[in-house]
Amino acid sequence: LEDRKFFYAVGAEESPWNSTGPERAVRMVPKSLYEGGQAPELTLHEGAEPAGLVQGNLALRKGKTYEGRILLAGAASAAPIEVSLVWGPREEDKQTIRIGEGAPAPLKFTPEYQKVRLNFTAGADTDTAQLSIVGRGSGAFRIGAVSLMPSDNVQGMRADTLALLKELDAPIYRWPGGNFVSGYDWQDGIGDPDLRPPRKNPAWRGIEHNDFGLDEFMAFCRELGTEPLIVVNSGLGGVDMAIEELQYTNGAADTPMGQWRADNGHEAPYGVTWWGIGNEMYGAWQLGHMPLEDYVKKHNAFADAMRAEDASIHLVAVGATGKWSETMLRECAGYMDALSEHFYVGEKPGLVSHVRQIPDSVRHKAVVHRHYHETIPALANKMIPIALDEWNYWYGPERYGEIGVRYYLRDALGIAAGLHEMTRHSDVFVMANYAQTVNVIGAIKTSQTDAVFATTGLVLKLYRREYGAIPVEVTGQMALLDVAAAWTQDRAALTVGIVNPTHTAYALPTTFEGVTLSGNGKRWLITADDYMAYNEPGKPMQVSIAEETVSGVADSLHVPPLCVCLYRLSTE
Repeated sequence: LEDRKFFYAVGAEESPWNSTGPERAVRMVPKSLYEGGQAPELTLHEGAEPAGLVQGNLALRKGKTYEGRILLAGAASAAPIEVSLVWGPREEDKQTIRIGEGAPAPLKFTPEYQKVRLNFTAGADTDTAQLSIVGRGSGAFRIGAVSLMPSDNVQGMRADTLALLKELDAPIYRWPGGNFVSGYDWQDGIGDPDLRPPRKNPAWRGIEHNDFGLDEFMAFCRELGTEPLIVVNSGLGGVDMAIEELQYTNGAADTPMGQWRADNGHEAPYGVTWWGIGNEMYGAWQLGHMPLEDYVKKHNAFADAMRAEDASIHLVAVGATGKWSETMLRECAGYMDALSEHFYVGEKPGLVSHVRQIPDSVRHKAVVHRHYHETIPALANKMIPIALDEWNYWYGPERYGEIGVRYYLRDALGIAAGLHEMTRHSDVFVMANYAQTVNVIGAIKTSQTDAVFATTGLVLKLYRREYGAIPVEVTGQMALLDVAAAWTQDRAALTVGIVNPTHTAYALPTTFEGVTLSGNGKRWLITADDYMAYNEPGKPMQVSIAEETVSGVADSLHVPPLCVCLYRLSTE
């Protein structure tokens, strides 16, 4: 459901909810116990037409079960309340749950909100289903919040999307942003989700429902077996807010914030190691932006206080290649463990030029930071690596929500070449966080009922799973190909990644020095006939990962056109 806590007034242009029944039967009133501003109150008159709310354009699949809940308060005479999932025009094309005293879902209405569980089974495939809530009694009742999701959800997360994220197997996730963090109060996302206030997104369009807060992020990380990187608000937020968030996350259960975490069902500290202090504070678009000379003092105050609270943490500071990064390294070198850098590139004419943007940007960051370490006195005998915690292509029309762009094979070629460049400078980069994960400019795209890897996500999945861990030097003439190599951790195989951004197939002459290969192994390809091929949720994939066994590999590697090609060759 959209706007499940009624940030917008029912019937307003921005609201997905409409009223049914008599005019003026619905009005918005203060939400009382439930924070978030307002709730719809429906007034029913005996003998009059029933009144209610409806939200449409919901996607259902036949036989799939859905679960949810509704928070109701009001006069006992307002019962029964009927909550219906409607998948067609006929009377029988719906399932209705009746709520009230004596109803199948018994409830004695009171002025305080009560929660009723909902369970439905869809009777047909449709993308235009409705959820309706109708009162058939008399008097007034209020709706505090409504929820509806597939029953196979995992702690509120979509099962299909979560399955792809497990395939992606990213080692670390950065949360909650991004520009968003500079206006985010982390306490809005704590406690019963139905009591959390919806807010206007402080940085982007739309509403932040606050259903996915810190505890949910930690559940997400544990479900995926990944490491969290939590960014604190150094924009509009202050040191006290950051310390309380750190204590809630890592503090013992006998600390004030640790006790709150324990009261919410999480007695053991989460033990989060990586913490970011702010996001892009150099930019005028950033909430709380301030001059550099003032921000270095603010950053150092945050770092001092956070390390005093928990000395085990690693801190990522805000960087931006140029004066900002240079000054942060000069003035804050003792107050950080890594420096954040970001870059995005757009569409560029010419396939090779489009692809090269990503590795060229990675290399530029590395070269500049090497210069910093050679010239800044504060970095003598000290290495502060780059946390490249936002990088990607960003261009094209919005198809998957706000800034939800489509990615093509040509973008996958660039992302692979970018990964190659990072391995060449792995002494400079401590981490790189592709931005972002799902929809927007993410690696996975979804519709209401389906999820699929974008072309760029396929590259991230393949290299995470199959590319080696120990970089190997590659030299020679490689035409327009981008070639990188790495040993597996156990040195039982050598992996060679090749990006071919041309329409020409190559037999790449290759000499392997200092190793004897068996000539056998595997090859993975990400390719298509058209470099503008893309994947779309619910449709056959145009771009996928193909795997094959290879043998007799000796002095050349075959590279098809328009491909990401990854060899894993076993050693003797």
